Order: sequence, then structure tokens, then C-alpha cells
Amino acid sequence: ASLQDAVRLGCDVLRSEEEAALVQLCHRATTDKKPEAASWYREQGNQEFKRGRYQAALRLYSKVASHELPGSPEVSVCFANRSAALLHLGHFEVCLEDIARAESHGYPDRLLPKVLLRKAECLLCLGRLQDAQDILRGLESKIALDGVMTTHLTRLQKLSQLKVKLGEKERCPEPAQGEHGGTQGEPEIWEENNRISGASSSLSLSFDAERGRHLVASQDIVAGQSLVKEEAFVSVLCSGESLPLQDGDTAWDTGATNADLYCHRCLRQLLASVPCQGCSYAKYCSQDCADRAWQQYHRAECSLGALLLTLGVFCHVALRTVLLAGFAEVSRLVEGSHHGDKNFQSPEGSCKPLSEAADAGAGSRGVPGCDSSGRYQSSYQALFHLLPHTEQHSPEHKFLCTLSVVALCKQLQAAGLEAAVLSQESPQQWSKPKTCEKTSDELSPELKTVAEAMLRHVLQLQCNAQAITVMQELGPGDGAVVDKKPVRLATAFFPVLSLLNHSCCPNTSVSFSGTATTVRAAQPISSGQEVLHCYGPHWCRMRVAERQQFLSQYFFKCHCPACLQELEPGVKSVVSIRNSFCCPKCQAQMQGEEDTLCCSNEACATSASRDHLSGRLQDLQQQTKKALDLLRVGKADQAIKMLLKCQMDAGTFLSPEHLLMGEMEDHLAQVYATLGKWQEAARHLRKSIEIVEMHHGPSSVETGHELFKLAQILFNGFAVSEALSTIQRAEGILSVHFGPQSAQIQELQEMKACLSELPRNILQRT
Repeated sequence: ASLQDAVRLGCDVLRSEEEAALVQLCHRATTDKKPEAASWYREQGNQEFKRGRYQAALRLYSKVASHELPGSPEVSVCFANRSAALLHLGHFEVCLEDIARAESHGYPDRLLPKVLLRKAECLLCLGRLQDAQDILRGLESKIALDGVMTTHLTRLQKLSQLKVKLGEKERCPEPAQGEHGGTQGEPEIWEENNRISGASSSLSLSFDAERGRHLVASQDIVAGQSLVKEEAFVSVLCSGESLPLQDGDTAWDTGATNADLYCHRCLRQLLASVPCQGCSYAKYCSQDCADRAWQQYHRAECSLGALLLTLGVFCHVALRTVLLAGFAEVSRLVEGSHHGDKNFQSPEGSCKPLSEAADAGAGSRGVPGCDSSGRYQSSYQALFHLLPHTEQHSPEHKFLCTLSVVALCKQLQAAGLEAAVLSQESPQQWSKPKTCEKTSDELSPELKTVAEAMLRHVLQLQCNAQAITVMQELGPGDGAVVDKKPVRLATAFFPVLSLLNHSCCPNTSVSFSGTATTVRAAQPISSGQEVLHCYGPHWCRMRVAERQQFLSQYFFKCHCPACLQELEPGVKSVVSIRNSFCCPKCQAQMQGEEDTLCCSNEACATSASRDHLSGRLQDLQQQTKKALDLLRVGKADQAIKMLLKCQMDAGTFLSPEHLLMGEMEDHLAQVYATLGKWQEAARHLRKSIEIVEMHHGPSSVETGHELFKLAQILFNGFAVSEALSTIQRAEGILSVHFGPQSAQIQELQEMKACLSELPRNILQRT
């Protein structure tokens, strides 16, 4: 069936029983504001604040803000409470923003002096002495007139003393950072392509029947050079896993997920979120982001939050895509797909990687997705032309996707949001959903067009969804050495990034900042060579059979050099060799494809069950995880004992190059760093780096992250000479993958500047 026929069929077969079942499922993901939840979170936040756990209190007060009803007198108190936590954490600018919010929401006059004192303290800490002085003078006169306010006098006197000290400090300003040589990286030279938006002028867009649309180097490219800088056409935050409840008798989660930690529009990290006025789910980094989201899409999504969370992120991305594109553009392209343009269905050669090709006949009409001038832009038109692979998806999958988008469109209609989706009303008319004239069983022709476009996008996402990732700190993040791991933050459409074909041994590296992506050359790329991106299964991390199985979801078979080499007879994957089991008796490698593995040393001839050894490996991984849990609760000595025991056990049946051996060395380094035993920490981390280099290569991003941690340890341990050389090497690797302006590069340069300023006699000794 065509997509149009599929939607028509979905409208006919979606029954009231399925809709009722969907409503029941939505109860598990409620996004309504609940005042009783706000009261409970406030109580929990106050308890954390009294214990001095200000970060936890901050998070809980933000949950209060999300659940308070607009206009409630408690809203202003919530912002004031949160400002107190922000002051203790040293976030003075954000504290001032929350104080302003409290005042604008009608903070009680009787409590105002306390908040104004807090405001003055922030201004003093920021060096804004005149502003602080104006507030303090007003407070002094008010407190003098009001005997009840004498409790604030002591604090006021302390602030006045602080003002004097800061005034002296202002008269003796510290030298600017630039006087120490500066830590800002050199700006990158960037010349944009006049035929591909967001792409470097060193690339060209090509098309052939075998590879579809793809990008090729039009000149020699050096490692680290930026190739693509693109803002996502659409992105939707993935809420992430919910953490376990602290109390078994409550329905409200005190843990933080991505939905609490990042702005739902721009994906910046949140300190003090601005809540949506209509739901408890959406949170933003500023009122500006909240207003823009409302105007662009959230006015239609707000009342459907539970349904969108239940149907999943692909349905959410599909809906937001058509809302951002606008009904006029959606309708134009959907209508165009009905008029015999086979490019919109499943063209010849559809077994291509993500660089969605068109059929061979499209060549005369230009590369699909380009505008009338032949320019390929990061636009809805380019996005619409990405392949949906309609014929490759299973009927069951298409049927489920069809029912999902039809159910969503019916809910839009039932909620009176049809005109909003079709952009037939001014923004001021969106606030109050109106009663719909049609029954929920009959979709309007316009919403059927929307449903068809959404179905297309849901199917496209299987091959074109790009995960936006962020490096997230593990543990509390207050140690001298910060350990981070990549976390999926959002799902997005990047039309230009989707032009890159897959390779298990790519020549590019992709990084993200908010909703923007940057593609850099991970190695030199010669003129005429295709620019390639890895969709997940890298040759360093998976055997060829596993990679091919993973890539089958994209409806193509990989023929990259790494796959072709491993598929040759007698060639064994380096992953299999390095992550192999070794003989419990003689330590030689165990081999065999069946359930029973045999020692490769003929003189030994020991055999063992694969299942048994795999079970031991899983047990070790669990024990390692428990050791890290001990470290997080401050039991470092117990963590060391457990890790050393795991290391001894692993040595009896795992290859010395096994990744788990490297992970345990990394964890031991982390524990010793927590205890301030820098030499021990460095010794274990060097071993970890050796194993990481074997698996991922000396210039890999994984090696760069490990060297960054080693640089932190050596810096804190005062091993100046080795620290400087490690910083230089880490800088060289990470700047290739993330650019000279990245946060890690800035931190490395700050460490280098600090070490370089040490007296010459100390540098010579260390």
C-alpha cells in the first residue's frame, strides 16, 4: 500500500477498543500539573536544603515549579526557595533571575526583605557594588522602621562588611586572563559551500545508482578540519531512564532524568528551569526558549504530552517536524508525492545507506531534495526526500506506525487543535482548545495529509534518526578527576548529515553542541575520496557478523574495507582476538566456534564451556558495578578491595587485552584519585590507556578521553613534566574530534597555563 492508502486503512481499522487501551497506557506517563505533587516535592526540597544538600534541593524545587498551577501564590515562594539553593551553589546570575521571577509572581511583602538581602549578596559577589548598595540602603531604612525585622540586622551587617572588602578588591583588579597568554583556542577557518548549506567548500554533492546521494572531498582535507556545521531541522529530547524511587510509598520520583537536566528546546543544560505553563513535563533554560517553543510547536503538543511519551520519540519527532514545516509546505510535498513521482515511494537501489538515493531516472531532474536552483539545503524539502523505505519495512511495523499516527491525529482533532496544526489561527487564539465539530471517528482531509506526512517521517526515522549525544558526568562530579560517558540526549533529523554514507572504519568524527552538529575529518581525506560516517557498529567494537546484523535495520549490506577484509576466509576479527577467553591453566587463548572452547596450546588441551566462561564474565561485570556503587557512597577502601579481587579473577580466564581488564584499571585509577593517591592512580590509568589504544587506536576519541583523565591526575599529583606532555597529546587528539573551542580543550589549556607559570626551579625538579 502507498502511504496515502495506509493512512486511509488506519482510519478505517482503528477501533474504540484500541483508543481506550491507549488512554489507559497514557495514565502511566501523566504530564498534568498536580498541586499535591508540588507540595510533596517542596517538603522533600526543604529537607535536602536543611541537610546542606543544595544540588538535590535545587532539583526538587524545579520539580515544584513544574507542578505549581499558573497564578498560584506558591509559585513565587518556589522561585525564592530555589534562589536560596542557587546562592549556596555560587550560581549568582541565575540566582538573580529566580529572585526576579519570585518578585514578578507576587512574592509576599512580609518575606521580601529576606529575598532582597539575598539579591544584595549576589550583586556583591558579582562585583556590582552600586546596585548592591542601593538595595542595602533601602533595607537599612526599612528594617530600622520595623522592629519585627531585627532578625535580619546581623546578616545585613555582615553584607555591609563584605561590601567594604569587595570595594577594596575592586580597586586592585586582578590581571585579565589574556595577560597569562590566554586559553582561547584559535578560531577555525570556515568557508561555506555555495551548493550545500552548512557544508564546507571542500565538499561536493554526488549521486550514483550504487551509493545514492553522498558527499565527496573536492580537495585534500586535513585531520580536524570542519566539514559540516548543521542545526537540526527538528529535535526531541529523550527523557531517559527514570531513577528508582527513594520512598516506596510515593508515586513521585525524586530522581533526575534528561527531561529534568536539559532544555526541551535548545538542549542546553539546565540549572533553574522555566516550566511550561500548561504541563509538568516541558522545561526550558529561559523564558525566551519557552516562548519560542510555544509559538513553534508546543502549543499543539502541550495537552498531548502523555500520549506522545506513550507512543514514543519517533511519533513525537514526526509530529514536531510537520508543525515546524507548516501545513502549506507539508501539503505541497505530500500532494507532489501522489502525482507519479516514484522518488517518494521506494526507488531503485533502495538498499543504500542513510544517504537516501533516488531512482536512477531522477538524475535528469537533479539530485532529490535540492531546490529549483540546485542547492541542497537543511530544509523540510530535503528532509521529505529522505527515503522512507516503504517496501523494506515489515507489514507489522508499518501497520503499528500507521495506527500510531492516526491515533495521534484523532487526538489532535478531538482536543480542538486541528486549526492550530494547520496554522489557521493567530498565536493568541491557541491558549484555549475549542470544541471540535467533527466526531473522533472521522479525520478531516487536512489531518489525513498530516497523518500521511507523519507516517512518512516515522518510517524515515528508522534509517535517518540521528542520536544527539552529550558527555555526561558519572557520579557527583565534585572530584578532582571527572569521569564522563556519552549519553543519548535527543533524536533529531539532520538533512545534510544524512548525506553521509556509512563505513565501519569512518574518516569523520561527529560531535554535538545543543541542537547543532559538527562533522570533522578524523584523518586526512584525499580529493575525490568519499566522506564517511559510522552509524554505530565500529570495526573496533564489533565483529563483522554482529555489525552486519546491526546494519540490517538500515536495509543495506556494508561493503566497507573492514567488512570485506573480515569476510575473507581465515581472517579473524581483532575484536574476537582481543576480547577472547584464555585458558585457566596455561593462559593460552581459547578457541572454537562451538559451545565448547579448547586451549590453543596443544600440550595443554584444556576445554571449557563457552556458557560457563560467559557466565563468569557477567559475574565479574556485576561485581565491578558494585565496586563503583561503593565508591559513590564514599566507601573507597572497600571498592579497591573488590576491584583488586575482580582483577585477580579476571586474569585467570580473560585475555590481558580484554576491554574489561582496561575498564578495571580505569576504575582503580578513579578510586585512587578519590583518595588523593595520584601516583597509584596514574599507574593504573596508563595500563588502561594501553588497552584502549589496542582496541580503538592511538588517535581515537576513546584514547583522547583517557589521556584527558590522566592529565587531570598528573596535574593534581604535581607531576609537571609528564602532565605537560600528556596535555599536549590529549589536546592533539581531542581538537581533531571536537575542535579547538571545545570545553575539554579549554580545560587542558588552563591546566597547561597554570603549570607553565610555576617557578623554573620547580619545573626542573618535576
